[in-house]
Amino acid sequence: MAPSPPSYDLPHSFLAAILRGFLGKCPRCGEGRLFRAWLKPKDHCPCCALDLREQRSDDFPAYVAIFITGHVLAPILIMLVLDFELSILALTIIVFAMAIAMLMALIQPSKGAVIALQWWNGMHGFKRERALSEDGEP
Repeated sequence: MAPSPPSYDLPHSFLAAILRGFLGKCPRCGEGRLFRAWLKPKDHCPCCALDLREQRSDDFPAYVAIFITGHVLAPILIMLVLDFELSILALTIIVFAMAIAMLMALIQPSKGAVIALQWWNGMHGFKRERALSEDGEP
């Protein structure tokens, strides 16, 4: 007797998997929570039992968060300098506070997206899995 197919719904695209990770959900089933603490992934997904211990996101999520923050803050900084008469101290405080807030908001979603990227591509101990399309192609 053949084993029954899994009861979870695999993502149908790379972006769907990345979005699941970005939202803090398991990239394979989209149901289980990815993190047990702020930046600490769970060992296994509680819904589909995906082994998350082999993920190696390392510093890449921080690079992603810094890249996005820098590109969002650059035009804001230019606008603040050109359109407002702010002292250097006020400008520094405003931009520093915005940068910290954005980085704190983006670091966990970035880590989830990187874990999903690794899962989708079968990297670092993840088995490469794909949802089948209607014609049976992965």
